[in-house]
This record gives sequence, structure tokens and C-alpha cells, in this order.
Amino acid sequence: MADNDTATGGTGSTSGPASGSTAVELWFDPLCPWAWMTSRWLMEVERQRDIDVTWSVMSLSVLNEGRDLPDDYRTMLDKGWGPVRVIIAAREAHGDEVVKKLYDAFGTRIHLQGMGDDLDAVIEQGLAEVGLPAELAEAAHADAHDEQLRASHERGISLVGDEVGTPVISVDGVAFFGPVVTPAPKGEAALRLFDGCVLVAGTPGFYELKRTRTQGPIFD
Repeated sequence: MADNDTATGGTGSTSGPASGSTAVELWFDPLCPWAWMTSRWLMEVERQRDIDVTWSVMSLSVLNEGRDLPDDYRTMLDKGWGPVRVIIAAREAHGDEVVKKLYDAFGTRIHLQGMGDDLDAVIEQGLAEVGLPAELAEAAHADAHDEQLRASHERGISLVGDEVGTPVISVDGVAFFGPVVTPAPKGEAALRLFDGCVLVAGTPGFYELKRTRTQGPIFD
């Protein structure tokens, strides 16, 4: 989740962007409401701008391994292995194109439909919506795909350091945590935010620009 919410948070597609488009990659954990907000904003940018987005998994559960956390947050992260494991398993079996579809299906249920306390149901219904085999849900409670999950996570977090969380975005090789924003900007405002983020993140020696959040995610 967002930075300082106690350090929150496959190898994705390696194919290059279409000629003339801007290569963008976003690393997400389906549990994080702020990553969900950022992803909706990036979709709005994608609708208006020639960008080629790769959607990749990072894991708050991996990020916070070995850290001293409040009991309720640790419980959430223990359950949080399920959705990211299933997305990685589905990607390995069915290709990169299912990653975004499953993120949308899982995220809609977690953040918009209030199903975050029943992640097994989120996974079951999400797989059905996307048209993937129900057997993939078994990956949620096994470590068979953890090596690939950790590799995807590390590829993203290595670009920004482990003192931040999700989302992580890379734009033509310039990477940053965030933006943490609510509600997700639309129209010209979405483009202004995109251009501004890329501008400041690409400035040599720039590390941080921040203010305290005064409201939670606004899902609209």
C-alpha cells in the first residue's frame, strides 16, 4: 500500500512497445486500494495517449516478510498471498494477457464490492469471470509459483528501493512509487498528472515530494 502504511506496495511481458508508443509498466498488489486508484488513472491516460502498458505483480506479503507489524495487518498479509499467487500461476499457464483481466476482476470485488474479507471467493469468482480454469485457485494456498512471484516483485522494487510499496511505475525506464491520488483524475487532468510525474521522476537527484493524506480512496 502507500508509503509508510507499514511499507506496503512474473516477470511480466518482455515484448517492446509498439513503434512510437511510450513503454509504461505498473506493478500492483490487488489488495492495495491506492494501487487500484493509480491503475484506474493509468487506464484513463492509456485511453488518451499512445502508451503501451505492461501490468505486473508485486506483493505486499513479500515486501513485509520479517517485519514487525500489527497483528491485524499481518493477518491481512498472510491472506494476501492468494490473489498474487493465482495471477502468477495464470500468467504462467495462459500468458501475460490474463494479468490485467484478473487484476480488474479481483480488484473490483475487493475494492468496489466489499469482498476483501473473503479472498477465496474473490479468486473463485474472478477466475470464472475471466474464463480461466477453476483449478488455478489451488495456487493460492501453495508455494509452487513463489519463485516467479518473487522475481516479478523484485524486478519492480529494485527500481525504487524497498522503503516504498505499491504501486511502482516505470515510464521508458524512469521509475517511481505512486502517484497516490484520489479520486483518479480523468480527462486532461489525468494527462497533466502523468506528464508531471514523468518530469519530476526523471530529474537527476530527485527523490521525494510528499504531503500527508487527508482522505481515503474515492472509488467512482
